[in-house]
Amino acid sequence: MPPVSASREQAPVLTIGKLAAAGEISPDALRYYESEGLLAPVARTESGYRQYGEEALRRVRFIKHAQACGFTLAEIRDLLQLRQTDSACCNDVRQRAIEKRLQLAAKIRTMQTMSAALDRLIAECADSSQPVDDCPILAALEQVNGDNGKNPAR
Repeated sequence: MPPVSASREQAPVLTIGKLAAAGEISPDALRYYESEGLLAPVARTESGYRQYGEEALRRVRFIKHAQACGFTLAEIRDLLQLRQTDSACCNDVRQRAIEKRLQLAAKIRTMQTMSAALDRLIAECADSSQPVDDCPILAALEQVNGDNGKNPAR
């Protein structure tokens, strides 16, 4: 049997539990990432336990950081594939980041509109002692396109 190289001997092997702890993520999330093709163990023991290397920890941190920036797992998979594509360049990644920023800006505008609508409803409900049947917030939420709930066909 050939001797094991020094670098191979020192390569840390992480179990799913150790990788989860180091990456501050649950083992179930790691299994999910594996099922989604975002992560793969470098090996499995004879009894089937997953074994990961340091690259897996870097990938978990990449995934978490990308999620914190708003990227979905599908978008993260795309980013990871770009990294492996010889013809890809930084501009390809930049374009995806710009698209994500535009999506986030649209969501923010939608949420600001929802917040303003709630502000109006809260202002209309100044008398907190009213019976719930007379609550203007509930009455407003029952309205369908401003018809005051008078159209029974809806």
